[in-house]
Amino acid sequence: MKKSVFLGTVAGATMLAGAAMAGTLDDVKARGELICGSNTGLTGFGTPDASGNWVGFDVDLCRAIAAAVLGDGSKVKFVPTTGETRFTALQSGEVDVLVRNSTWTFSRDTELALDFVAVNYYDGQGFMVKKDLGVSSAKELDGATVCIQTGTTTELNLADFFKQNNISYTPVTVADDSEAQRQYLAGACDAYTTDASGLAASRATMPDADNHIILPEIISKEPLGPVVRHGDSNWGDVVRWTYYALLIAEEKGITKANVEEMAGSSTDEEVKRLLGVSGDMGPKIGLDNAAFKNAIAAVGNYGEIFAANIGEGTTINLARGLNALWTQGGLQYAPPFR
Repeated sequence: MKKSVFLGTVAGATMLAGAAMAGTLDDVKARGELICGSNTGLTGFGTPDASGNWVGFDVDLCRAIAAAVLGDGSKVKFVPTTGETRFTALQSGEVDVLVRNSTWTFSRDTELALDFVAVNYYDGQGFMVKKDLGVSSAKELDGATVCIQTGTTTELNLADFFKQNNISYTPVTVADDSEAQRQYLAGACDAYTTDASGLAASRATMPDADNHIILPEIISKEPLGPVVRHGDSNWGDVVRWTYYALLIAEEKGITKANVEEMAGSSTDEEVKRLLGVSGDMGPKIGLDNAAFKNAIAAVGNYGEIFAANIGEGTTINLARGLNALWTQGGLQYAPPFR
């Protein structure tokens, strides 16, 4: 009797596992294309180039997911979303995954029926002002007009910061980064506030970038990362572990250039599992064994993606900081691939 109950339990678990495999992953495979919710245009993170090709730090994660699932990082359709439309686009099924500098918060995690599966950029909210405003601290912005995107955590953070410091401000609401930049440059607001990375990205595109300063205060924690719909745990695993594969690749010295060589020569057991040489890891979540090797081959490891799009020496010129690997004093840390 005990044996039959046990077998029934196993059978039930197997059926549930099979049901969990269905969902977004199957939709993407059947469609032959990943639909990725992106920014409307944020230099370095997600924007179409002069030829209309999408490029950027977040864009490369979308391409890595496409390569893992479909074997081809170019099989992605990018759907621009604003701060107000991004979560609705994901909830409604308009996009398969959202990768566009979105902050992981309690209410978004619980009330919106969405799952943040990783943090691909640790950030914080800051302020940018023109040099001739004569301000060196955000605490000196009493009475200022501040450009701010609607539908974002920055609205609440801004209100908290000014209240805590007993100073006042007048919000100038905008829909996206490009509108914020236009309004700020036109003098419609004294300061612009958003994630510090977004400020750096906006400043990089200004013709007079040297005339704008990012103030020293970072007033919030902004863990940014990819988002999927709640309840599709297998798809969440696909997105999560594709991202972690890029981190592990950097830690293990696997690059876009040497990934094939590493697959054929490495004696590191974790590397062999990651690159599909042993372990049959991909099939556990409905992917091919070569899935994560394909992702790395398509875009490189996390460090390569960071350096190419937003790192020091690019127009954005961001230091790794908190986004360095844990072995280098940062917060980027992948669970064991076993």
